[in-house]
Amino acid sequence: MQFRELYYFIKPIIPRGMQILIRRKVALLTKKAFHDVWPIDENSGNPPENWLGWPDHKQFALVLTHDVEMDKGLDRINALMDLEKKLGLKSSFNFVAEDYQVPDTLLSLISDSGFEIGVHGLKHNSNPFRSLSEFKKQSLRINDYLKSWGAVGFRCPSMYHNLDWIHYLDIEYDMSTFDTDPFEPQPDGVGTIFPFWFAGDTPNKGFVELPYTLPQDFTLFVLLGENNIDTWKRKVDWVAGKGGMILVNIHPDYISFEAQHSSLHEYPARYYEELLKYIQDKYRNQYWNALPREVARFFVSVSQQ
Repeated sequence: MQFRELYYFIKPIIPRGMQILIRRKVALLTKKAFHDVWPIDENSGNPPENWLGWPDHKQFALVLTHDVEMDKGLDRINALMDLEKKLGLKSSFNFVAEDYQVPDTLLSLISDSGFEIGVHGLKHNSNPFRSLSEFKKQSLRINDYLKSWGAVGFRCPSMYHNLDWIHYLDIEYDMSTFDTDPFEPQPDGVGTIFPFWFAGDTPNKGFVELPYTLPQDFTLFVLLGENNIDTWKRKVDWVAGKGGMILVNIHPDYISFEAQHSSLHEYPARYYEELLKYIQDKYRNQYWNALPREVARFFVSVSQQ
């Protein structure tokens, strides 16, 4: 068993602080080893065949997503939404269905505010793709949550993915992949900064895959300890130049809205605000801020033309 596999196997019994320290040391080594393909893999910039561009001739798409991993993330959703609404932006929130209780009032608030809800698996500290039989069992419960929450999208915890098996979910899109990210437990990237259709080999219907294309906040600010958004800016400019999809995953659990924070696994909210303002100021009127479901439906519509 390789170190990466061993770590994620015993991760549930390792204290949180020790997890961060171990992953930080490994992440710094990984950054050096994969500097030629992270944060930018030049081979990921080619548009899909017959690509006609984004709505209203926008240069690129801006898709803001959030994975809520723990209870404390729930308490920061309102502040995160307020930040985005202040800037005239919208996003999606993905919830782990059986790790904590998601209040119906919160789900209603998110939907009524024009934001989107998605399912982030049943349990966060597990890989549902260890066996097909286990995933089939989980898919039944995931489909129940999708239906009851009015959700059409899925993202697997820890970005585990098996796109063939994901067909068992009643979804329009999946977001469990990335263009390039050697820091993930399953680090195989899909090599594109554009959405793509995944038909698979099963008789079930296909879905749109939406890979995230900016480095995750946890990776940059918790594992690598960066204290500015220069890496984000560099990747934003590259994706925008290629006319692709800037899809970012921000975790309410790790973003701090306090004036002072001392936690090993948090970073100041101003980093995220700086990112949004950077995009708005430099690329004013040049991007399409869309919910994941809107991007998926647009991609399907243009693919059928």
